Amino acid sequence: MELIPTQEEVLSLLRQTGALREGNFVYPDGNHSDQFLQIPLAFRFFQHSKMLSVALSRKVRANSEIRASIDQLSIFTPAGGGLPVAYGICEALRAKEVYWAERENEHEPLRLRQFFDIDPGEKVLLVDDILRTGAKLSELKKMVEAAGAVVVGIAVIVAQLSPECPDFSPIPIYSLAKLDPLYFFDVAKNSLKHPDQPVEIIRA
Repeated sequence: MELIPTQEEVLSLLRQTGALREGNFVYPDGNHSDQFLQIPLAFRFFQHSKMLSVALSRKVRANSEIRASIDQLSIFTPAGGGLPVAYGICEALRAKEVYWAERENEHEPLRLRQFFDIDPGEKVLLVDDILRTGAKLSELKKMVEAAGAVVVGIAVIVAQLSPECPDFSPIPIYSLAKLDPLYFFDVAKNSLKHPDQPVEIIRA
């Protein structure tokens, strides 16, 4: 595998580790899909997490503006699946530090842990495992920019942009693989794509 693997190699690895699955899946809102993707299932293997993190960091490092300020670059991520990716990229880039934002419940805005301070003018790379709706990254972007930081890029393992994903341009987006938007359907109106396979219920 090259220093930056091809999309086919990345997707093959995700399938081998069970992170990318085809079948019959019921999501928490009751809708069905024939695909499931959870990057942490690949990141549980150190060798895979290292390889993916280093590969993504190399894509980010190719940006001359980011490369010139790596020692002062801060990594910001929503808590959850983005954390192992953020730490992997921070180590590979030798960036300054990692921040993560979280919310106590779904009705509260994202916020940083107490005593996590953002410096005005701080260069920030937003990181997550998957980019779909972009809701969390958009909220995180607004939060750090409101504190005076400058977002210089977005890095994700897989970009699977849904139609409602905002346009982050001119901020560059780096990814190792791109997938078509996740397709949801009502099983009462559509047949299962894999009728011989069991239905898996996805937890929220």
